[in-house]
Amino acid sequence: MKVVIIGGVAGGASTAARLRRLNENVSIVVLEKSGYVSFANCGLPYHISGVISERERLLLESVESLSSKFNIDIRVKTEVISIERSVKKITVQNLDTGEIYEESYDKLVISTGAESFIPGIKGLTENNYMKLRNIEDMDKIVKYVNKHKPKNAVVVGGGFIGIEIVENLKHIGIDLAVIEKANQLMTPVDYEMASFVHSELKRSDIGIYLESEIIEITENKNEKILKLSTGEEITTEMLIISIGVNPDSKLAINAGIKTNDRGSIVVNEYLGTSDENIYAVGDVVEVNNPIVNDKMFIPLAGPANKQGRIVAENIIGRKSKYNGTIGTSILKVFDLTIAATGVTEKYLKSKNIDHKSFIIVKSNHASYYPNSSDIIFKLIFDRKNGKIYGAQSVGYEGVDKRIDIIATAIKGNLTVFDLKEIEVAYAPSFNSAKDIVNYAGFMSENIIYDEMDLYKWNSDKQVEFIDVRTFDEYEIDHINGAKNIPLNEIRNRLDELDKNKEYVVYCKIGLRGYNAQRILKNNGYNVLNLDGGLTVYKNVMKNQNNKKIFKKKESDVKMIENEENKMKIDNIIKLDTCGLQCPGPILKVKELLLNLNNGEVIEVISTDQGFESDIKSWVKKNKNTLISIKNENKKITAIIKKGNRISNAEVLNMKNESKMDKSTMVVFSGDFDKVFASLIIANGSLAMGNEATMFFTFWGLNALRKNNYNTKLKKSVIEKIFCMMMPKGLTKLRLSKMHYFGLGKIMMNFVMKSKNIETLESLLHEFLKNGGKIIACTMSMDVMGIKNDELIEGVEFGGVATYMDDASDSNHNLFI
Repeated sequence: MKVVIIGGVAGGASTAARLRRLNENVSIVVLEKSGYVSFANCGLPYHISGVISERERLLLESVESLSSKFNIDIRVKTEVISIERSVKKITVQNLDTGEIYEESYDKLVISTGAESFIPGIKGLTENNYMKLRNIEDMDKIVKYVNKHKPKNAVVVGGGFIGIEIVENLKHIGIDLAVIEKANQLMTPVDYEMASFVHSELKRSDIGIYLESEIIEITENKNEKILKLSTGEEITTEMLIISIGVNPDSKLAINAGIKTNDRGSIVVNEYLGTSDENIYAVGDVVEVNNPIVNDKMFIPLAGPANKQGRIVAENIIGRKSKYNGTIGTSILKVFDLTIAATGVTEKYLKSKNIDHKSFIIVKSNHASYYPNSSDIIFKLIFDRKNGKIYGAQSVGYEGVDKRIDIIATAIKGNLTVFDLKEIEVAYAPSFNSAKDIVNYAGFMSENIIYDEMDLYKWNSDKQVEFIDVRTFDEYEIDHINGAKNIPLNEIRNRLDELDKNKEYVVYCKIGLRGYNAQRILKNNGYNVLNLDGGLTVYKNVMKNQNNKKIFKKKESDVKMIENEENKMKIDNIIKLDTCGLQCPGPILKVKELLLNLNNGEVIEVISTDQGFESDIKSWVKKNKNTLISIKNENKKITAIIKKGNRISNAEVLNMKNESKMDKSTMVVFSGDFDKVFASLIIANGSLAMGNEATMFFTFWGLNALRKNNYNTKLKKSVIEKIFCMMMPKGLTKLRLSKMHYFGLGKIMMNFVMKSKNIETLESLLHEFLKNGGKIIACTMSMDVMGIKNDELIEGVEFGGVATYMDDASDSNHNLFI
C-alpha cells in the first residue's frame, strides 16, 4: 500500500511517524511545500526575540533524520497542484526545478493546514507588511529587524500569534501597538477576562486600538502611514499582519471533496473525507465540539497531532474515532498567563443556550507562603444538570493547572457537583488545602441550591452598592455611590437598609461579599454579590484602549528620580508583604509609617498586582511621597518617603509659582459654539506651554459621546430615553443662537472651512494628542444615563474632587 501525505509539520508528520511504527511495509511519501518538514511553529515568535536563541532548536526533525529514522520518502519545496480522485493520482511540482510530475496513491492524507488571512486594504502590498506562519516568515522578520532596526511596529490582530509577536518584539526594544477589529483582544475568552490581557499590555506600554481597522496604507520613505476606520492615523516603521487563519483547502475544493461554508474539509468520526480513499487532519478540517455538539474551526497544534495518530491507525484497518476538540488553549502575555477550555459565555448567548457563570479570585497557593498571587478563574455551566460548558483563567502562576483539570473533567463527563470532590496535590508552596477547582464546585452549589446569585459587571439592574471592606480600603477606591458598611459591622447596621430595595454587596475578590450576602439574605434582604469583586469590576470598567502609541504615559503620581533622593535612601527600611492580599499590603504600609518620622523611607515589595494602583492612590491621599514604583518579575516594589518631600511653605510657594503654567475650565454647555470656544482656548493654552484640564459636566458631556455608537451595557428605560433626546457627539451639537433648524450651523461650518479653521473633531483630537487632560464628571454621567464606553477614547473619569485637585494649582478657571 502506498500512502501519500500532503503537508508535514503537526498533522502530516505525526501521521507518517505513527504509520511507520504500525507497519514496516507501507510506502510513505510526504510532500511539503515549504523547506521544512517538521518544525515548532508555536515557537517562532520566541526566536525573533532571542528567547529561543538557536534557530536549529525549532527544527524538530530534519528531512534526513526523519527519512532515515522512519524510512519515509520526504520531499520538501514540493507543491501538490491538483488531485485526480478518479485515477488516484496527484500532480506535483518541484519548486526548485519547476519540474511537474504525477504521483499515484492508494490512500491520501491532506494536511495542508491553514493560511494567513490577509485583508484587502488599499495600499497593502507584499513589500510593506510581514506575517508569521512558518520558518521562512520568521527568517524574514529577523532579517528585517537586524537590518533596519525599527524603533516601532504595529501588529494587526490580537489573537495568539499577534500577542506573542508583540511581546517578543517588545523584548528587543521595539515600541508596539496592536490593532484589533473586535472590542477585545484574545477573542477565545470572554470580555472581562480579556480585560486583564489589556491591562498587562498597557503595563508594558503597548498601544491598543480596539474596534479599529486599517482602511488605507500610504508610505513615506521607510515609514507606513496607517489610516484607521476611526479616523486616526498611525505612523510606523514595521507592519505585521496576524489577523487569523483560514483553512488551506483549495486542493480539496478543486478536487470536489466536501467542505463547509468556511472552506474547512468535512470529515467523519474516523477523519475520512467524502472520498473513501482520502483522509484529512489538522487546521484544514472541521471539528466537532462535543460539549455543544457543534461543528467548529479550531486550529490548534495539539488536536492536529492526535488526529495524525488516529488517521494512521485507520489507514491500516483499525477503527479509531476522533471524539472532537474542546478548544483547550493557553497564552503567555509578558508575565501574565491566560488559558481557556470549552466554549465561552458569549458563544452560549449567541446560541441562546441557558447557562450560569461565576468568577473566583483566589491565590495560586497558600497565601501565607511567599510569592503567592491571584488567579482569576471563570466557570460556565448548566444550572439544571451541572454540565460544564467551559472555563477561563488568568493570572501569574498556576493558571495552566486549573484549566487542565477542567479540560479533563469535561472529557470525563464530570459535572460541577464533582468538582468539590476532586483531589489535587497540596503543600503550602503548591496549593491551598481547598483548590480553586474545589471552590468552583462549592460556588456552583451555592448558586444552584441556595440561589446565591451574582451581579455582573454589565448588568442593567437598578441597585444600590454596599462596600463591605474596611474603611481604609473604601477610602482608597470604591464604586461611585457605594455605601460603606464593613462586614464586621453589618449585623449591627441592618436598620440602615430597606428590605424593599435590591442591594449589591462587594469586596476586593468576592469572599467577604459572599459572607455579607449570606447574612443579609438570612435576614430577609434582597441582595446580590458582585461577580469577581472589585478586582474584576475595576479592571473591566476601565478604558480598554491605550491609544497613546509610541509615547510613554506619565503617571498621575509624581515620581522623584534624582541623585539627591538616591543619596537619601541609604538607610531604607524594608517591608516584605509578598503573599498578602488586599488590603494587607496597604495596612502594613500604614502601620509602619505611623511609627516613622517624616523623611524616613521604606521599600515595600508586594505580589498583589492591585497594589500598584492602590499604593499610588493611598500615598497621594495621605500626603506621603512615592519616590519610585516598578513591576518586575511578578513583584511590585515601591519606595515611599513619609510626608511631603518639601515643607508646607515650599509647597505653597511652588503652587503659586506654577499657577501661571496651568489652565482649567468647566465645560457645562453642550452648544456647538461654546464647545468650540472652549477647545480654542484649551488648545491655545497648550500652545503657550501650559498644562490644560477640561472638566465636562452635564450637557457638555454630549460633546464627548461617540458618533453613532450604542453601548453594550444595558440601560434603564429612563436612561435610554434621556440619551435618545440628547445629541450624540460633536457633529450633532446645536448652535446656542441662530441655529434656525440647522441652517445656522451649516453656515458656521462653511465659514470655518473657507477660512481653514479646524473642525471641533480636529480640535478635540489635537488637544488630547498634545497632552491635554479631559475629565468626564461621573456624577453627571450617572444622572444622564451615559456609560463609560459611550465616550471617546482618552477621556478620564472623576468627580469634583478630581477636578478641584487640578483647579487648585491653576492660575485661572473658566466656566463655559
